[in-house]
Amino acid sequence: MATKQTSATSLQEGRYIVLDNAPCKVTSISISRPGKHGHAKVRITAIGLIDGKKRDTVMPGHDMVQTPMIDKKTAQVLSVSGSTANVMDAETYETFDLEIPEDLKNECVPGVNVLYWVIMDSKVMKQVKSE
Repeated sequence: MATKQTSATSLQEGRYIVLDNAPCKVTSISISRPGKHGHAKVRITAIGLIDGKKRDTVMPGHDMVQTPMIDKKTAQVLSVSGSTANVMDAETYETFDLEIPEDLKNECVPGVNVLYWVIMDSKVMKQVKSE
């Protein structure tokens, strides 16, 4: 599980965070002002990168949060069976299956190159690369 620590107040929209042990993309963040005896609070809303679920959390601004390390790689599609593609990594020549997202089903055919992300021991197809 490749993650690193980041301050909650340094997060921005579009960045990535781990909420409920799932990698998520931050869609909105608001920071409240500190009170007379309290600390600033951070409200984070994020969408899961793998499952697409919306997650909300509120935490003190001085807390540290986990951010996932995302490894972006290229692979070639060997075969397509239903909503799964068998692909071969361009660097290691390892073959494995990837779930094809709904918006890429028409473009994902044998022989094309795809961009996939390795996020916390999960592999997710992100786009079909055009030559």
